[in-house]
Amino acid sequence: MNQSIRKNRLYFIIGCTACGKGAVGCALARRIGGQIISVDSMKIYRRMDVGTAKPSAQLRAEIPHHCIDLVEPSEGFSVAEYLACADASIHAVLAGSAIPLAVGGTSLYIKALTEGLFEDPSTDPRLRAELTRRAEDLGHQALHAELALVDPVSAERIHPNDLRRIVRALEVYRSTGRPISSLQRQWDAGARRYDCVFVGLRRDQADLHRRIVMRVRRMMQAGLAEEVARLLAEPAGLSSQAAQAVGYAEIIEHLRGGCSLDQAVEHIKINTRRLAKKQRTWHRRWRDVKWFDLPPDEQADQTARRILAEVRFE
Repeated sequence: MNQSIRKNRLYFIIGCTACGKGAVGCALARRIGGQIISVDSMKIYRRMDVGTAKPSAQLRAEIPHHCIDLVEPSEGFSVAEYLACADASIHAVLAGSAIPLAVGGTSLYIKALTEGLFEDPSTDPRLRAELTRRAEDLGHQALHAELALVDPVSAERIHPNDLRRIVRALEVYRSTGRPISSLQRQWDAGARRYDCVFVGLRRDQADLHRRIVMRVRRMMQAGLAEEVARLLAEPAGLSSQAAQAVGYAEIIEHLRGGCSLDQAVEHIKINTRRLAKKQRTWHRRWRDVKWFDLPPDEQADQTARRILAEVRFE
C-alpha cells in the first residue's frame, strides 16, 4: 500500500462534535497505516485535556497524532499558525509513506487546509486601540451588540467573549464600510490546496444529543472542574481564546460565582448542542462528502470497515 500513496492527497474525517470522529479516525489509521492530523482549535492547548476530549498518551503512542499540545493556554493562536503546523505535519506524514487523516470539527481550520487563508484588510492600530478601550469601558457585550447591528452574520458565529474577533470584525467594517462576513464569502471560490477526500459521519439528532450528555458526564467524572481550576491558578492564566472553549467557559463562570456547578453542567450540554448545530451548517459548504450514517450501537471498527468498503485510501 505504501508505494501507491498519492503525495498530495489528504483525507478528512468530519462530523459534529461527539459523533465519534476520533474513534473512527483511529480505527481507520490502524487498518491503513495512517496518522492523525488534529483539526481542533482547542486541542492545540497544553494541559487542556479533559474538556477537549484529547486522545490519551497511550493512544498517541500507538497512533501518531499531530497538531496537538502546540501552545500554552495563556497564548493566542491564529489560523495561519495552525495552517503552517498542519502543512508541515502533512508533508512529513506523506514523506514517511503514511496516510494523513485530518480528523476534527473546527470549520475554519478545515477551510484553511482546503482553500488557504482569508486575506482580510490590513489592520488599523489606532482604530483597534479605540475599540479595545471601548470594550474595557463598556464591556465585551456592548461591542458584540454593536457588531450584531452592522454584521449580524459575524455576530452569530463570534462568541460574545471573543474580544479579539469582535474587535477585528468591527475594525474591518469601520475601515471598509463592508461586513467582514461579506468579504469572507468571496473566499469560498478558492481552489483546493490538496487533493481532498471528505468522509462525513452523521448521527440521528436524538442519538447525538444522548452522546453529548454522556460525554459531558464523563468529562465531569474525569475532573473537568478541577482541570479548569488548575489552569486558572496558573500565573499566566487562560487567554480569551482558550477561555471561551465550550466546557471551560461554563466552568469558569461557576468558579467565579456566576452559577452553580449543576447549572454549569447544563450550560455545557446546551452549548455543545449549539456547537453541533453550527457545525452542521458548515458541513453544507463542503463539496463531495461521502456521508456515513452511524447507528447508535455501531462500534468504531465496524464503521471503519464500512468506510473502507466504499472509499479507497491510497
